[in-house]
Amino acid sequence: MSDLEAELRKAVRGDVGFDVTSRALVTMDASNYRRVPVGVVAPRDAEDVAAVLEVCRAHGVPVVARGGGTSIAGQATGTGVVLDFTRYMNRLVALDAGARTAVVQPGLVLDRLQEAAAPHGLRFGPDPSTHSRCTLGGMIGNNSCGSHSVAWGTTADNVRELDVLTARGERLRLGQGWAGAPDGLRALAEGELARLRTGFPELPRRISGYALDALLPERGADVARSFCGSEGTLGVLTEAVVSLVEAPPARALAVLGYADEGAAAESAAGLLPYGPLTVEGMAADLVRSAAELPRGGAWLFVETGGESAGEARARAETIVRAADVVDARVVTDGAAQRALWRIREDASGTATRMPDGTEAWPGWEDCAVPPARLGAYLRDFRALLTAHGLRGAPYGHFGDGCIHVRIDFDLLTEAGVGRFRRFSEELADLVVAYGGSLSGEHGDGQARAELLPRMYGDETVALFERAKAVWDPDDLLNPGMLVRPAPLDSGLRFAVLPREPVDVAFGYPGDGGDFTAAVRRCVGVAKCRTTTASGPAVMCPSYRATGEERHSTRGRARLLHEMLAGEVVTDGWRSEEVREALDLCLSCKGCRSDCPVEVDMATYKAEFLHHHYAGRRRPAAHYSMGRLPVWLRWVSRTRTAPLVNALAGVRPLAWVAKRVGGIAVERDIPRLAGETFSRWWRGRGSGDGSGDLVVLWPDTFTEHLSPSVGRAAVRVLEAAGLRVALPPTLRMRGRPVGDGRSRSAAALLTARRGRVCCGLTYVSTGQLDHARVVLRLTLDLMEPVLETDAPVVVLEPSCAAALRSDLPELLHDDPRAARLAARVLTFAETLERHAPGWRPPRLDRPAVGQTHCHQHAVLGDTADRGLREAAGLDGELTGGCCGLAGNFGFENGHFEVSATCAEEQLLPSVRAADPSAVVLADGFSCRTQLEQLAGIRGRHLAEVLAQGLDEGPEGRPEGR
Repeated sequence: MSDLEAELRKAVRGDVGFDVTSRALVTMDASNYRRVPVGVVAPRDAEDVAAVLEVCRAHGVPVVARGGGTSIAGQATGTGVVLDFTRYMNRLVALDAGARTAVVQPGLVLDRLQEAAAPHGLRFGPDPSTHSRCTLGGMIGNNSCGSHSVAWGTTADNVRELDVLTARGERLRLGQGWAGAPDGLRALAEGELARLRTGFPELPRRISGYALDALLPERGADVARSFCGSEGTLGVLTEAVVSLVEAPPARALAVLGYADEGAAAESAAGLLPYGPLTVEGMAADLVRSAAELPRGGAWLFVETGGESAGEARARAETIVRAADVVDARVVTDGAAQRALWRIREDASGTATRMPDGTEAWPGWEDCAVPPARLGAYLRDFRALLTAHGLRGAPYGHFGDGCIHVRIDFDLLTEAGVGRFRRFSEELADLVVAYGGSLSGEHGDGQARAELLPRMYGDETVALFERAKAVWDPDDLLNPGMLVRPAPLDSGLRFAVLPREPVDVAFGYPGDGGDFTAAVRRCVGVAKCRTTTASGPAVMCPSYRATGEERHSTRGRARLLHEMLAGEVVTDGWRSEEVREALDLCLSCKGCRSDCPVEVDMATYKAEFLHHHYAGRRRPAAHYSMGRLPVWLRWVSRTRTAPLVNALAGVRPLAWVAKRVGGIAVERDIPRLAGETFSRWWRGRGSGDGSGDLVVLWPDTFTEHLSPSVGRAAVRVLEAAGLRVALPPTLRMRGRPVGDGRSRSAAALLTARRGRVCCGLTYVSTGQLDHARVVLRLTLDLMEPVLETDAPVVVLEPSCAAALRSDLPELLHDDPRAARLAARVLTFAETLERHAPGWRPPRLDRPAVGQTHCHQHAVLGDTADRGLREAAGLDGELTGGCCGLAGNFGFENGHFEVSATCAEEQLLPSVRAADPSAVVLADGFSCRTQLEQLAGIRGRHLAEVLAQGLDEGPEGRPEGR
């Protein structure tokens, strides 16, 4: 392979990667299969593609074209050289609004095309749920469809011409009238006209096999259309001319509720004469919360279009009247429609877990039957599942008769894999009996190609093999797909993983304590590969900053998978490749909420760092910032904060300190408070308030760096009538006496002083042994609080998230951890639950800023939204991540990525805000980033409300 790599480096201008990381990132797509490539090439243009084909042909090495890597049947993996088109060949070459066409390169992400077409009132018709990361080349290779196919057809229906390179280097321009046909293709088709006319089922979603019937003279002898869906086995696409459709100026969404899935399926075909844009279906077992949906056990999402909102609504209401529904809801507001569509689009990830947490897998993702027979097919499909002792949650394109489903196959044991094969064979027979197609959208790949003879018969499959030989006589392109396929139960990606649980520190409660199962969560949906953070979403800021797969949540999960497998990544926990990929993970926890399968890369990173540095010297930043609470408490005890601030202000000394501490030289060292929050608390005397007791957590940042936030919180909480206390600082020894709260005199004499800490900085740097010690001491100190009903109010979102999630997962063997986690409330939640009658001062000002990423991912911000609204703070806070993320943005080598993350949403929104706007930033990191990069002071919501109390009448309970 060294000769192959050397020749490729000499022949192409693009990137050539034969290293461990490059190969490990593309061993899998979104399917059950895994194939290890010898290398990856990111070509810059068609000349590079031709050069790769020439070199690989000389070496007899296969070539696999890959786009977004979201294929579900295994066709985007290969054992030879993988062509990654997403890095360079990802441009929109031209858009002709008059002709309604676009010229695209294969690596162009669909959403980028839609964004360019939208100002002209146009769009590309097909839109799979992966539209934010799937590529046009992949869509053409799979003949993808999406929810709007009932109106605008499949990708093949929207392709005009294709520029293709054959494996032998021939450049072809495919189109109608035999345009671009390779030698021998026309003779092959004209010799099999009868078979082409009778051997292909007529249904809207027939994707399986080669579309050779498109070569019939009555169908225009369309070579481009016949190429669509060939899964990279016939030629390599380098450019495409696609058709665009007019997008309706207004849309309405009718969500129709039915008693069950069967009723919804039987109703779907009857709605098609009304000309809907979509007829999508899903059942209750895929919906996390049905609060936004009408009553029912299953739903159809039917979209209509019109020249005006009124016209679109009228069409939707006509469909509601025509449908026999339990309940219905018609929505015209764009934001509300997007929220409802997210429920449907997230099903591809949600379906990977059964309601009880059991894993479910693709393999029979998208069978299609005639729409009129869908209800009966679904009943028989459910019966087949039951007969095999399997479970699945069907959903999908009911208007086209195409059903997606993930099934709880056991793909880890020999018996389970055997059942997977038997079920696949019987389901193929069932689909064929209904006149259907084994694939209705995602292609055959390895998952279904072996079963094509059951659908087409041996003679038609032999015709497919002859067609493949015409295009690719050397079988160089994606061998093992569609023709002469690998067995559907071979090369499963789970086979290489360890069978015994890996010894780990965290509890992984959602995965039965099994780190391997946690890593298996990533099924390759690739929602983390989006280039913009939409709405409140956070995931994945480092990928958006660098554009590199290894910096996406999926890329990191793939490297961890290969680390566990030990074949490509061979150094286990000591792997430098995994460490480098995780290095730019901000631990924002965005994936925990935004990933449909709730991958928690922040926890995986902490776990990896814990093992990677076990018994070894750590980076300097782990000591300087990972143990920040220790250093700050030392400064507090010695009362040397003024001295430290003075020294930090001397540039040469600060430069040395930063170099020694592993801190980015571009950063300023934050100033320490002259008086800590706790010292202020001890000197303030008794507080006000006669209501519920609340315990205010003095986190490290509030205590030492921004005590003004703590003082403001006390002011507001007491104004709301609450009694505020701080956690105990004495760790008692001995048993309680009397009422269970008092201690003996001996216990008081032997008590040890300590401070509570959430352990955040230790966890984020993977110092999990230290974190355990700190957290156990914290639990000891908090025992008296846990004996009461008092909530624990945490002002710093990252600390609150650590106590809610990291604490019980790290100390999973200590029941006190879960009890404390359940007590943790944010500032806004405390006011909402314990002072419901209190009203904050009316500020009536615009608000701008960013919801803290940990708040978004772990805590939620519903209470915060309500509190801001009650105070008259108008405006939506942005999503994304500020980029500082605790120690991340301060670490040497991270400044550029940190600043890029801030420039994505936070800084532009603040710069564009009204001068009178309140800049809200509850996290110390967010406030620091605003100050250091933009010279803007952000404030905690508690500070803003406290100022309002001081400037005007205090809020009062209702009725007073």
